[in-house]
Amino acid sequence: MRNKTVLIIFFLAALAVVATLALAEPSWAGKLEEAIAKTPVGTGPGMINASAKPGFMGIPGAPSPFWFYGVLWGIWVGWIFSTVGAFGGIMAGVGHISVFGLGDYASSFRKTSPVMNKTITDSIRTSNQYLVGLSALMSSITYYRMGRLVLPLGIALALGGIAGAYLVPALTAGKISLKAYVGYFGLVVFVIGGFLYYGTTKKGQASNKKAKAAAKAFQESMKKGSGAKEAGGPALTGVQVTSFSLTRVVFTFYGVEFSFNPIWPVVGGFFIAALSAFLGIGGGFLYVPFLTSVVNLPMYVVAGTSALAVFISMVTSIFTFMFIKGTPVDFLFIGAELVGIAAGSVVGPITSKYIPDIWLKRLFVILALYVGAKYTLRGFFGISI
Repeated sequence: MRNKTVLIIFFLAALAVVATLALAEPSWAGKLEEAIAKTPVGTGPGMINASAKPGFMGIPGAPSPFWFYGVLWGIWVGWIFSTVGAFGGIMAGVGHISVFGLGDYASSFRKTSPVMNKTITDSIRTSNQYLVGLSALMSSITYYRMGRLVLPLGIALALGGIAGAYLVPALTAGKISLKAYVGYFGLVVFVIGGFLYYGTTKKGQASNKKAKAAAKAFQESMKKGSGAKEAGGPALTGVQVTSFSLTRVVFTFYGVEFSFNPIWPVVGGFFIAALSAFLGIGGGFLYVPFLTSVVNLPMYVVAGTSALAVFISMVTSIFTFMFIKGTPVDFLFIGAELVGIAAGSVVGPITSKYIPDIWLKRLFVILALYVGAKYTLRGFFGISI
């Protein structure tokens, strides 16, 4: 049954990608040409030097990151996302904005060509989602086979996420400047980091006894070698759904029983997907605190469950950005990053089971606080740290 589900997911994912590329190319090519035509020609900042070597998206004089660096960054993004079920989109954004220089390049057009500024910003948002989408797909499949994905919960989150992932790109594409995007990007990440930090304190952990019990049972099973097989094989005592209805789903994880009302994940999925689509990231950084603090699940099932919801919302958002709004992307560089994503996403689920639950949360918190502060200050106050 699990293998059949994996094949169906792969088929649907491939179909979605092919459809997006085939239908979107004429639209985004025209939008890029229009942005270039509205940008002044010259050698100064905020201008396009027609004689310069083509770079990002084929724009003359644009940054041209070395493809191998894209592979390395993709490995990091894939590992962090598949390990904690979040932060992949944020790290993808950090790479595109800062590491590869696209943020400064887009900012140079703020006064000379607002159209180009917003076009590159939308491209960054969409590029982030490609990376997270592949990592989410691979992570979902791996965690499902390991018995660490709550399928009904992931589907409920995804159903709400489809609407949010469609509406926000449709309403905001071509309207967000790089400065505003960076500021909101940092602010949301910073707030979530603080919220998650509370969950690592004694007071925060005291309210989540079930998740702690399940996490402890899982860790002990890993030490004894009686849990999931090394290479992502089927789990012996992983997630087991015991009852399902429209108002209550019950499942167990390593002998600990959990339950939830499917209505709330649908509602939560809508708002999470809407915000994550605006920021151009996967939304795992919101799904993680929702699942750990609201649904009270252990981190060991949160990563896989959030990955499934992220994947479906990413497909929806990418399709909307590219096909409906004509957002251009650089497929050559994204392709290099996706190679790294594939490698990192395979390693993440295997290594995560050896890292204590609390340290997975603390890793997330440290990254969230630093990245949040960095981009909040840069976007709203022009301060670089």
